[in-house]
Amino acid sequence: MIDPQLLRENPDAVRRSQRARGDSVELVDAALQADSERRSAITEFEALRAEQNQFSKTVAAAPKDEKRELVAKAQELAARVKEANQRASDAEAEFSRVVGSISNPIIDGVPAGGEDDFLTLKTVGEPAAFNFEARDHVELGELLGAIDITRGTKVSGSRFYFLTGIGARLEIALMNMALNTALDEGFTPLITPTLVRPEVMAGTGFLGEHSDEVYYLPADDLYLTGTSEVALAGFHADEIIDPAEGTRYAGWSTCYRREAGSAGKDNRGILRVHQFNKLEMFSYVLPENAEAEHERLLALQERMLQACELSYRVIDVAAGDLGTSAARKFDIEAWVPTQGRYRELTSTSNCTTFQARRLDIRYRTDSGKTAPVATLNGTLATTRWIVAILETHQQADGSVRVPEALRPYLGGLEVMEPVR
Repeated sequence: MIDPQLLRENPDAVRRSQRARGDSVELVDAALQADSERRSAITEFEALRAEQNQFSKTVAAAPKDEKRELVAKAQELAARVKEANQRASDAEAEFSRVVGSISNPIIDGVPAGGEDDFLTLKTVGEPAAFNFEARDHVELGELLGAIDITRGTKVSGSRFYFLTGIGARLEIALMNMALNTALDEGFTPLITPTLVRPEVMAGTGFLGEHSDEVYYLPADDLYLTGTSEVALAGFHADEIIDPAEGTRYAGWSTCYRREAGSAGKDNRGILRVHQFNKLEMFSYVLPENAEAEHERLLALQERMLQACELSYRVIDVAAGDLGTSAARKFDIEAWVPTQGRYRELTSTSNCTTFQARRLDIRYRTDSGKTAPVATLNGTLATTRWIVAILETHQQADGSVRVPEALRPYLGGLEVMEPVR
C-alpha cells in the first residue's frame, strides 16, 4: 500500500507515477475521494461514541424515576453508534481496496514507458566471439551430460528439465558461491518455505495484474512462490524490528512460475521454465537508507557476474515494466552468444515501504512511535545463469571452461568435458 500521507499531500506525484507506469491515473482521484469519505465516517463515529459515553454518565447519575426514559434514549444512541461504526468500517474497507490498487510510486529518475524503454546504465566486458560455430546451451548441455530436457518433458511436461551430472554440480556450485558471497556481507542464510498463505502473497504484491503467473493450491488455500522474496518478506510480518544497521537475509529456495502468456517464447532450453532454484537477497532497512542499500545489492550482483567471467549490462527498468511493489528495479543482462543479445540473469528491486505497509512490518522511531521499514530484494544466483556460463565459456570441441572463481566449488575442475 502506498503512503496515505503522500496521497493527501502530493497526489500529483502519485499521478505522475501512475502515468509513467501506464496505469490508471483516475485511481488517484478515486483514492482521494475514498480517503475523504473514510475520514468523514470515522469522525462521525467518534463524535457519536463520545456523545454516547457522556450520555452514559448522565444516565448513571440520574434519579431513578428519570432513568427509564433516559435508558430508552441511550439505546437509540447506541444503535446510531453501531450504524456509524459500520459505515466507518465499510469506508475503511473501500479505501483499502482502492488505494491497494495503486502501484508503488516510482523513484525520481526511473524512465517512463514499457519493456523497451529502459535506460542502459553501464556495459561491462566484451561479448564472447568464437572462431568456430558456437553451440547453444541445449546442445552443450547434452554433450556434457548436464541437461536432459527430453526426460524432463516426459516426466513433467513442457518447460521442465533434469540437471544431470556436471549440470547438477554446476548449479550447486553457483548457489554455494553466491551463498558465500552473501555470508561475507553479513547476510543470514535461510531455506524458506515455498508454499505461503494468501495474505503473504498479496502483501508482497504478487496477486495483482500478474497473479496468473502464480501456482495456487485451492484445496489448501496456499500459493507456490516464484521467488523466496515472498517468504522473506513475510518472515517479519506483524513485527516491530530494528533495521538501524540493516537486517539482511539470503533465501535459498526452489521457485515455481506458470509462465502464463509466454507460449512460443524461449521454448528451447532452460531460460524460461516452470521450476528453478534461486538464492535471493532480502534487506530490511530504514527508509532513508533504501537507495544506498539498492546500490549495495546491485554491486554484489555485479561481483557474482564478474566472478563468472560474463559480459553484461545493467539497465534501469522502465516504469511500465516494474512490478506492483517496485519503486525502482535494476536488471543485469548477460550476453548470450547464440542469441546475439543480452538476456536478464538477475534483478534487484527497491520496494520502499510498500510491502512493509501491507505486511505491517515496522521499526520504532526516535520519538517512540512506529513507522514502516523499507524492503529490497535481489537475486544472487539462479538456474538461468547456466545458460550464459555454458555458451560464453564453450570451446571448439564442445567442452566448457570453468570460470576460475567457480573451480573450488567443483573440486578444482577446470574444464567440463563432453561425455557423448
